[in-house]
Amino acid sequence: MQKNLLLTFVLLLVSCAAPPGNQEVDNLSNHTSESSSAASIDRLNNSPRHQEWVEVQNGEKTIHTWVVYPETSEKRPVVILIHENRGLNDWARGMADQVAEAGYIGVAPDLLSEFSAEMQRTSDFENEDVARDALSQLDPKDVQSDLQAVAEYAKTIPAGNGKLVSAGFCWGGGQSFTFATESDDLAAAMVFYGTGPTDPEAYEEISSPVFGFYGGADERVNATIDASEVAMEDAGNEYDYVIYEGAGHAFMRSGEDPAGDPANIAARNAAWERMKDILAKL
Repeated sequence: MQKNLLLTFVLLLVSCAAPPGNQEVDNLSNHTSESSSAASIDRLNNSPRHQEWVEVQNGEKTIHTWVVYPETSEKRPVVILIHENRGLNDWARGMADQVAEAGYIGVAPDLLSEFSAEMQRTSDFENEDVARDALSQLDPKDVQSDLQAVAEYAKTIPAGNGKLVSAGFCWGGGQSFTFATESDDLAAAMVFYGTGPTDPEAYEEISSPVFGFYGGADERVNATIDASEVAMEDAGNEYDYVIYEGAGHAFMRSGEDPAGDPANIAARNAAWERMKDILAKL
């Protein structure tokens, strides 16, 4: 158990990074990133939904937050989308638009907000590698504090119906799992290929169901699932997860590339339908 939990901490730090020294993998990752970015920009530019930047305050800090509203007159649940370790890039903002298209309010905070005097948000960084390095320097307690501030803002959105969900991807998946241990406001927490908390006692603080989405070929993350499952069972909490056969890490992003791995595409589509089904049952 302790060995698995230690491994969880290590894997959380390396999740989403391509294996070093593998040019073929690096090229594939770059291609996927460029393809998903282009598609996301096109989606954002052509979306009929209301999109806006909101400044959420956490003490003296401003958290730049992307908000997208569904086209409905009904009050709807709010989904806090926690980005990968690439920061709040075009794909992450496009994901918020997809959530809104499905009928929910998408709230996507930029957790690199006010990283430094020069770097105020993700788009200020030279490239994703620099943003990734910066994200690794964040204090985990500060990240959770920022998420709590965003949750407090989300509860005040007039179009919201009071139900709040967190959904994180890669690094953000781990943050979503951890946020479930910190917040009593969540109706559900979704974890896309992210790792669970390293402290078994933290699971006892979870009051919402946790839904996991994992790729069958993502052994770095999958090696931690058993420890999370045992800890969740010991705490009497609901942990419902699916492992998509053949899919790799970050399949929600790479699966949007029509020329990508068929296993990732299938996993992305199945996971998206599952996500919508979970939201519809709230």
